[in-house]
Amino acid sequence: MEGMTSFMPLVLIFALMYFLLVRPQQKQKKKREELLNSLEKGDKVVTIGGIYGTIAKLGEKDIVLEIAPNVRVSMQRGAVGTVIVEDLEEEESEDEETVEE
Repeated sequence: MEGMTSFMPLVLIFALMYFLLVRPQQKQKKKREELLNSLEKGDKVVTIGGIYGTIAKLGEKDIVLEIAPNVRVSMQRGAVGTVIVEDLEEEESEDEETVEE
């Protein structure tokens, strides 16, 4: 019985590391995969490198991003950092204007 109690702090440390490091990282990875799988033609995105553009064409592993009129760049799907949601931005700015009045 004494041997089991000496391993208890070690087990607690591993459990703590799992809940503080591994589990959140898995959730973040799953969320990123969902983001990349939900991309559609016409979505406005920002790449990891900070380039703003609109998706002109979607492939299985790559996309064509229109960064200016008639300027298209081909890149990997994984290069997309975030999708810009304009509706939420407009609603937030309208809410702020109403509060200020």
